[in-house]
Amino acid sequence: MPARLTRLIPRTTRARRRTVQAVMLGAVLALAPATWMQTAAAGKLRTVADVPARDVAVVFGAGLWNGRPTPYLAHRLDTAAELYRAGKVRVLLVTGDNSRTAYDEPSAMRAYLTARGVPDGRIVSDYAGFDTWDSCVRARKVFGVDRAVLVTQDFHIKRAVALCDRAGVDAYGVGVAEPHDRTWYYGTTRELFAAGKAALDAGLRPDPRFLGPKEKGVTEALASAAGTR
Repeated sequence: MPARLTRLIPRTTRARRRTVQAVMLGAVLALAPATWMQTAAAGKLRTVADVPARDVAVVFGAGLWNGRPTPYLAHRLDTAAELYRAGKVRVLLVTGDNSRTAYDEPSAMRAYLTARGVPDGRIVSDYAGFDTWDSCVRARKVFGVDRAVLVTQDFHIKRAVALCDRAGVDAYGVGVAEPHDRTWYYGTTRELFAAGKAALDAGLRPDPRFLGPKEKGVTEALASAAGTR
């Protein structure tokens, strides 16, 4: 063994024990956020067929290609439209990034949904859903949503449910299954790192990047839906 590596090995039993304990502690701390998400989402993950009815579905953005929803975002929107048609939800809150004029996720999401038969008046846009925590907090504080169905990919749904629960939204999650291709593996790997930020957001509960005033979009859409029964 090279002398340089030999010098890195603790020489006493006590030192070796402390090294092992430090490694074990590091592993526990690394896994703690994922464990928290797993626990928070337990019993809250459903399918379109068995999810309890809620007034609102929250659909998280997932990027645009040339101004149109990416395939993953399209699949989320297809699932949200299915929930609407099945009578599981009455209003869809589409939340995404519109931080610059040339990039408008919520408007692209609305256009996709209306093209597939969801009435425009049943769609509410959140233009400042810059990340999952922001979307959850704004759903509760800005749009007054306290119960919802969340729609996103299966690898993201636990984090979404856990964060919305922490933000005060009693939520069930419908995870969209995808083929295990390169994009899926990237998203799954990304969740391992995103779990740490999620745990910090849940613990510190920061204000979103942009909170803004309360909006009546969801309330008005629900009132309109009630009037057309």
